[in-house]
Amino acid sequence: MHGVPPRQVKAASRSAIVLTISLYALWGMIHNLNDVLIAQFKSAFALSDLQSSLVQSCFYVAYLIMPIPVALFLSRFGYKRGIIVGLVLPALGFLLFLPAANAVSYPAFLGALFVVACGMTFLETSGTGVIVVLGEPERAEWRINLAQAFNPVGSITGILIGSFLIFSDKATGAADSLSDAARYASVQAVKAPYVGIAAAFLSVALLVKLTRFPDEAMQGSDESGDGVAATFDGFRTLLRSGTFRFAVIAQFFYVGTQIGVWSFLIRYAQHAIPGITLRQAGLCLSVSLGCFLIGRFFTLVLLRRYSSAQICRTYAAIAAALTLTGIALPGPVGLVALVTTSLFMSIMYPGLYAIGLHGNQANSKPASALMIMAIVGGAVLTAAMGAISDASTIATAYVVPLTGFLVVFACGNYAVRKGIVGPATMAGH
Repeated sequence: MHGVPPRQVKAASRSAIVLTISLYALWGMIHNLNDVLIAQFKSAFALSDLQSSLVQSCFYVAYLIMPIPVALFLSRFGYKRGIIVGLVLPALGFLLFLPAANAVSYPAFLGALFVVACGMTFLETSGTGVIVVLGEPERAEWRINLAQAFNPVGSITGILIGSFLIFSDKATGAADSLSDAARYASVQAVKAPYVGIAAAFLSVALLVKLTRFPDEAMQGSDESGDGVAATFDGFRTLLRSGTFRFAVIAQFFYVGTQIGVWSFLIRYAQHAIPGITLRQAGLCLSVSLGCFLIGRFFTLVLLRRYSSAQICRTYAAIAAALTLTGIALPGPVGLVALVTTSLFMSIMYPGLYAIGLHGNQANSKPASALMIMAIVGGAVLTAAMGAISDASTIATAYVVPLTGFLVVFACGNYAVRKGIVGPATMAGH
């Protein structure tokens, strides 16, 4: 901010960071509402587990297509404009739920979700970039983990919205037990919540527009295309880094694991406790997300002494053991184990991001894009779980998350052996 007093620059940075952190709650809400939609649409449209998993697959495939265009947009127009696009575009997607519900069309819902996801790639890439560039470079890892700590606040909100405003307290999710009228009503139930969410996103977009952001978040490249060239140079630099490549691969498996654990937890609960309602099963997911929230803030304390890599390695080993319990004991004990898994997933997304970013902050825009691209794991691994569940059991399908946790463990162990250790608040990058 040329010509602006330092005090005002600092105030602008503080306001921008606080507002950006709130966005983490917003996108957490949207991601976990998809878990509700899977259960809701399975009953409403009489879908198999594989067919219902297309909710996540259609959503997360956008994360493969969009990140590089988003990175080029950000290099030209800056993070603030990226955030605004990332709020307006999902709002339009939410409004498309209205014609989809009126037509009672599952493909139309999937199309609307794809539009939402395209916007979310703008929001998540831009939001993470703001957290990285606004503040001291040596504390970037700490800021990423702090911001991510607010993500499960939105996740819990999303599940509660779904459980009480979308789910029926009488529905069990068995497609053959629902009348045509009940199926129609369950589709219509999504309209009001998503129109309200669209209004919230547009309101936040206006707030972002009116909020002063520092130059680091506003600046793009000039029209000469130098910024675009620099972005592609950044991609090449990052892909030459073995640690970054491993972190991106692990992120692919982790996101697929996280989405899979949560997306099918309601289905797992229905099998583990016969007769449980969708609302009650949804509350099991809320408890799991509560564990996730507790884990995030507890991890912030641990980061004062240990690195993200060290914590990731330990947490992944524990999460793998809990998932194995869920597979071996597909009943109440297994359900408790899978619910508790979220406590140890809390570090993994920001932790893997921090591992990959280590030494690469100068290329934060392309790094954010590639990390966001890895989220396509949510499309691939969730579909794999649905296919395994249809062919075997929902408990057996959790072998996919088990594999993901083992990959995260391997990445954390690799990073520790490469010397990425020590307190996150003091680690040099």
